[in-house]
Amino acid sequence: MKKYTDFAVTKPLFHDIHEECGVFGVFGHPEASNLAYLGLYALQHRGQEGAGICSSDGKQLYIEKSMGLVADIFSEKRLKRLPGHIAIGHNRYSTAGSSSLKNVQPLTANYSLGSIAVAHNGNLINADYLKAKLEADGSIFQSNADSEVILHLIAKADGNTPAERIAYAISKARGAYSLLVMTEKELIAVRDPYGVRPLCIGKVDNAYVVASETCALDLIDAEYIRDIEPGEMVIINHNGLQSARIMNSERKAFCVFEFIYFARPDSYIYNHLCVNTIRKNFGKQLGKESFIDADIVIPVPDSGVPATIGFAEQTSLPFDFGLIRNHYVGRTFIEPKQSIRHFGVKIKLNPVRDILAGKRVVVVDDSIVRGTTSKKIVKMVREVGGAKEVHMRICSPPTVGPCFYGIDTPTRQELIASSHHSDEIKKYITADSLSYLSIDGLKNVLPNPQDFCFACFDNMYPINFSEDKTSQMELLLR
Repeated sequence: MKKYTDFAVTKPLFHDIHEECGVFGVFGHPEASNLAYLGLYALQHRGQEGAGICSSDGKQLYIEKSMGLVADIFSEKRLKRLPGHIAIGHNRYSTAGSSSLKNVQPLTANYSLGSIAVAHNGNLINADYLKAKLEADGSIFQSNADSEVILHLIAKADGNTPAERIAYAISKARGAYSLLVMTEKELIAVRDPYGVRPLCIGKVDNAYVVASETCALDLIDAEYIRDIEPGEMVIINHNGLQSARIMNSERKAFCVFEFIYFARPDSYIYNHLCVNTIRKNFGKQLGKESFIDADIVIPVPDSGVPATIGFAEQTSLPFDFGLIRNHYVGRTFIEPKQSIRHFGVKIKLNPVRDILAGKRVVVVDDSIVRGTTSKKIVKMVREVGGAKEVHMRICSPPTVGPCFYGIDTPTRQELIASSHHSDEIKKYITADSLSYLSIDGLKNVLPNPQDFCFACFDNMYPINFSEDKTSQMELLLR
């Protein structure tokens, strides 16, 4: 009989680039915390380490948060402990700060103007610099999440209103942030001046909602109003919705990886562009650039499915699901002590031999990061699936640089394309051929490509780094 280890948990099992975070806010609804729960449920793909909701009844804040998935954390009993007509929620993936309960958001504090809660999607690239200055000035940090820096900046700022203090805090922050701040009486949303992460406003039953993606609005039947603009602060209270432009930048820098991998395909982001349509068009462009005579084209599910449909339409190759995904794999699993080949991939994907055996197969995926997962997939399709040939097609350019704006990417040295050419990567992953979508092809699909950040593909980082020159060099050398 096989012996089993007690527990095996690390980062998610399959993809080398991990989700960031999701935020959701409600103002003016008697069931605000219930709506926040549903919103976080829809945004679960943006983070699975922990989740939290903070609510207000107009007099005080109430908070519930824990490690784990939204549906496992928030029972009916727990949601009843979150009364009030205002709520903000957060799904966490640890892009900055370790994976522990103390870093799960929203983060809350009491200060001179009352109580405040913060939920943040993104990453402050000058967080270490700001934290060192705040600690030198007497601040005591309870977590090691960069979002707490914002909390301390708000508490120490001059200003007679929360909005004035938030504006001051944001003026000191540098990086990516789609930010929700809640007090006892109002909800404030802010987006960084580059607009790196998505953030939109909707309305349901005369209540305002703010969400990372429109799929969260759809679940609660909220009407999409508009995106929050880069550099905009939106204040929602008993006077309604007020807006102010508090920051300006020379350009926008929407994250292109939201379209490639992170956002749900049924969402509309970055001025209401359909994620599914963009992904499908990536696949069509890839088909134009890298057609190969084959018998079948299959996706690496789920993120590769829309692009594969586009690739199949463009090339007239038959489409099928040659890899089946197990959707019920959690973050924790029991792993056999005796080695099983490709276990990390096989627990999530399994090939369909009747579809693949003896075929020349094109496998379409969203990206190659370290290359280890792609290598296992190719071998699985060939050895277990019985494919005669395996051709990898990647619907994004080679990933050569880490992200500093809210995505948990490996270091530069771990990114296989940063030091190897496509032919070398093809040999490493044991594919018969390998082609990436060109960066020009990627830009050709996007409306207004000048408004997007492509730093992970071209090392052209749009946001200046820390005031601390040592930290800046450490970042650039990662």
